[in-house]
Amino acid sequence: KHPLPQPPSFAAMTGKTAPPATDPAPVAPKKEPVPAPNEGPAPAPAAEESPAPEHPPAMEQPTAPADEPAPVPTAEETPAPEEGPLAPPAEPQAPAPEPKPEKPKAEPPSSPLSLAVEEVSENSVTLTWKAPEQTGQPGLDGYVVEICKDGSTDWTAANEEPFLSTRYTIQDLSSGDKIHVRVKAVSASDASVPATLEQPVLVREIIQLPRIRMPRHLRQTYVRHVGDAVNVMIPFQGKPQPEVIWTKGDQPLDTSRINIRNTEKDTIFYIREAQRSDSGKYKLTVRINGAEDKAILDIRVIEPPGPPQNLKLVDVWGFNVALEWTPPLDNGNSEIKGYTVQKSDKKSGKWFTALERCTRTSCTISDLIIGNTYSFRVFAENACGLSEKAAVTSAVAHIKKTKTAYQPEKIPQWNMMEPPKFTQPLTDRTTTRGYSTHLFCCVRGFPQPKIIWMKNQMEIREDPKYIALIEQGVCSLEIRKPNPFDGGIYTCKAVNPLGEASVDCKLDVK
Repeated sequence: KHPLPQPPSFAAMTGKTAPPATDPAPVAPKKEPVPAPNEGPAPAPAAEESPAPEHPPAMEQPTAPADEPAPVPTAEETPAPEEGPLAPPAEPQAPAPEPKPEKPKAEPPSSPLSLAVEEVSENSVTLTWKAPEQTGQPGLDGYVVEICKDGSTDWTAANEEPFLSTRYTIQDLSSGDKIHVRVKAVSASDASVPATLEQPVLVREIIQLPRIRMPRHLRQTYVRHVGDAVNVMIPFQGKPQPEVIWTKGDQPLDTSRINIRNTEKDTIFYIREAQRSDSGKYKLTVRINGAEDKAILDIRVIEPPGPPQNLKLVDVWGFNVALEWTPPLDNGNSEIKGYTVQKSDKKSGKWFTALERCTRTSCTISDLIIGNTYSFRVFAENACGLSEKAAVTSAVAHIKKTKTAYQPEKIPQWNMMEPPKFTQPLTDRTTTRGYSTHLFCCVRGFPQPKIIWMKNQMEIREDPKYIALIEQGVCSLEIRKPNPFDGGIYTCKAVNPLGEASVDCKLDVK
């Protein structure tokens, strides 16, 4: 057997034995290109010869009965396992990537939201929905729409491949069939829990989709008082005749208190006498074959609030009183807008409003009358009005008289004494003969000074030609029809006990 392994190894390296056998000839070129570049060391071809035995057995099946070279490759297989210690180095490289798949499994996406029927025809149904809240870490690949006939449990996919649109039309349906519909969100990791329509869809043409026309005043909270009637009419549209459903908290209405009357175009919601328990949100659903429209009617029934609590008389000083209280226990199902504070004196016993719409729970009442004794009460107020009862102070406030000594203010006396002083002097004048003329000057002083007029240093006494006047400190001298002899130097002299002053001027008469 030793001479047998040597020739094949020599033949493998030289390739001279290829011509005698026709089948191994094609195998030889496959071996030559592989060891040729990597044939530097001897172990390299041995490692590459390990796959070689796989090819010869396939080729040996027809040639094994003909020649003995068939066992020759089997002899070649023996050195391959002998050189096995070189093959295992390839195996440790394989487990290297094994830790990579050890990753936490990605969470599947959540269910699509708000699945609804947009349109129904004789052979199709159009659906709409919203994207799920969580799409998962790999990201969303798309959606799959599945349908199932009513009465069956076999769900079939309506679309072949996932798509990313949130609107889909299911085609080729049979008119008159009832189908259940659900939608799944699909990612690389898994599919979500399906979103399913609550009711099956009847496949038939909808001439007009259902739509609720909620009146403007009902889009906000509809407020009524306890005992009032609630009579609301809400119009809608849709063909064929839609189904009208009223619920409160996902439960049917109490027909013993609430009356519902539906027509082809509207629905009437009626309560004879409203109570606090009738408050809440009522859901109106108008449905045609799975297509529907919804609206919310928010009703609030209110009544006057209860009285404020813990009213206290905190302090009394001078003409003032300080009060404090806490909000009422029952606000009447409506926000407290403020408080009304009233006072009553012991003498009259009548109540008078001292403060309105006080938004705080404390206040100060002023301008009370001295000597009177007062009681106080407080009402709470909401949108329905004042509370039926009021909180009354248990204590009374007595406004005491306070003794005060009047001390007049000492005002220093002002010394008004002043000697005469001319504030406006006389001015030189020229006049025409026969035309009366006036001389003016102004003087001040206290006591009022005595005025003396002089001509050429001679005092003018009682002379009808001259008229002397003084008013509000203005001194005047009238010279009636003067002639050239009346010209000269005129002097005005003012005298009082504190002194004297004088001014003069020249008068020419032409």
